Amino acid sequence: MEEADTNASRDARQHELHFPPLRNGADYLVSVVDHLTKDDVGPRDLKYAVLHLQAAIEVLLKERLSREHWTLVFSDPGQASLRRFHEGDFESCTTKQAVQRLRSIVGCDITDDERSALIALATDRNALQHYGLTQNAHAVEARAGRVLDFLYRFIHAELINPTIGTADERLSAELNLVSRGVRSIDAFVKQRMRRLRGDLKGREPRTIDCPACGQSALILAASRPPLQHQCLFCEKLYARAEIMRFHLTRTEGQVRRACPRCQDHALIDGLHVASETAPAPVCFTCNCVVPEARDVLANDPAVQDI
Repeated sequence: MEEADTNASRDARQHELHFPPLRNGADYLVSVVDHLTKDDVGPRDLKYAVLHLQAAIEVLLKERLSREHWTLVFSDPGQASLRRFHEGDFESCTTKQAVQRLRSIVGCDITDDERSALIALATDRNALQHYGLTQNAHAVEARAGRVLDFLYRFIHAELINPTIGTADERLSAELNLVSRGVRSIDAFVKQRMRRLRGDLKGREPRTIDCPACGQSALILAASRPPLQHQCLFCEKLYARAEIMRFHLTRTEGQVRRACPRCQDHALIDGLHVASETAPAPVCFTCNCVVPEARDVLANDPAVQDI
């Protein structure tokens, strides 16, 4: 009888759902890698890659916030309740709020590019869940690779004590799988970018990072005014206002300024341009980098509305 009770207890433990936050987030990341590193990635794989990657973002970022202080996980920390926190009965902060709090309160090193990628993925997840999502597969995979890489480094820098490592062998194995997945996706992105070198050559002053896939492959049309701008990596088409709005909201305090070439208030500073070694001003009327604008930016009038 005692042996039967022991076996029953063992069986019960095997069926318990026990996923502490760090393991839970890592498990989501393993699922993302499984979906994105298949030989034949299909729409269903992309769907669950987006859903599970966003789930990992929420779990891991909020776990770091809760370690700083449990009230930071609430949408409104001023209304936080310890009882509701332990019961999980509360509205938690958004991805955007979590990133802002991690940067400004916790002091985590999250760049503007990483912030944009995290928020963009949250937008994709919301679109997918509530009204459907149409997104280029190359864009999803490239963006997922960047977010995976960020989360892998975030786990090691912020959630695992770097002095003692982790004694959890299963977690270590899962993170090794994620690391291999990141390298695999990165290899795919680099291979596709190499194939595009010929098409991008000579267009460097008009080539900027694409908001959708994050690759330096969005070519600003040469015509004025252009019909549309296109990213050669993910093939997404953009209207001028769409690109400008993205860059104006991407960095806090960003504004439009007068271009010294065309005098139009279509100049935005701090963009990554293929022809430049440092962030540079780009005019979306001239549709190219305007290096001479660096000297006059401080005195130009700023206009934020599009």
